[in-house]
Amino acid sequence: MIVFLKGILVEKSPSIVILDVGGIGYEVLISVNTYDRLPASGSSCKLLTYHHLRDDNETLIGFFDDKEKKMFEMLLNVNGVGAKTALSILSGLTVKELSICIAEGNIKRISSVHGIGKKTAERIAMELRDKVNPFEAMTGAEQGQPENTIMRDTVLALTSLGFAQDKATKMVQAVLAKEGAPPDIETLLRRALSSGR
Repeated sequence: MIVFLKGILVEKSPSIVILDVGGIGYEVLISVNTYDRLPASGSSCKLLTYHHLRDDNETLIGFFDDKEKKMFEMLLNVNGVGAKTALSILSGLTVKELSICIAEGNIKRISSVHGIGKKTAERIAMELRDKVNPFEAMTGAEQGQPENTIMRDTVLALTSLGFAQDKATKMVQAVLAKEGAPPDIETLLRRALSSGR
């Protein structure tokens, strides 16, 4: 299994790159988001890869970072989503945007990606809802940071009070958008409850 490639970027386009790795040219499929972050042709480049094997085909799919690769792998686990569809989604939405859409159940935004119908968008939102971390997406914070812990615990507190997870997440997001990250759970919970009335 090929997990990454490091070499010279020979050619690049929004959907395919060719990497020269020790004199061997590898064709790698990519998303537009990865393309936007690539160095100039002729530069050294490292891509994480997913080795996609099928009975009649073998494809390497490349990612600039681990977050995009993990999201791609999660999308592949959704019923009816193949490698090309997953790449299309990651070309139409960043990982951050897609995570927020999944957390909020924003079917309309997911289905706005070319080639993604409403039913596929619904399956993505439903099957991946418990697998994304909306707090990281909303704030750009890494898991384990104090701000992220406060937000996660506040949503848990709201759901224990009877709010649906979607609603609780939106309440917390509204407070963050308006006032920024508060210092503690109690403050965030109080403000979220006030905004949710």
